Amino acid sequence: MVRRLKASAEKLKADTYALYLASKDPRGPWYAKLLVGLIVAYALSPIDLIPDFIPVLGYVDDLLLVPAGIALAVKLIPNGVLEEHRATARRRLAEGHPRSRLGLIIVVTVWVLLALWIVSAGRHLLRA
Repeated sequence: MVRRLKASAEKLKADTYALYLASKDPRGPWYAKLLVGLIVAYALSPIDLIPDFIPVLGYVDDLLLVPAGIALAVKLIPNGVLEEHRATARRRLAEGHPRSRLGLIIVVTVWVLLALWIVSAGRHLLRA
């Protein structure tokens, strides 16, 4: 079972990187590129929207949101284009781990906006 989970995780990682490469390919539709860009940026971000230290919820994005987004994006990219980029992704992943600065910026921005909203709501409740 552990071997299957590890293989699934490796496939997910390769598909994520293949989608990133496909998002730069002119043969894909623009809406697929937009979705892929958002998913890949988040998936490769060094931090999560919901931190992993929060029990149960911390793993929801890793276990449900990212794979669901990737599955949707895989359906939007033409098969020949995706297979070409999967081969490239497997080769490049064997050489090292890519990271996404855009994903980091998006997640940090969401956290800052959430913190500002909580502070604002707290001030409003204290005045009431």
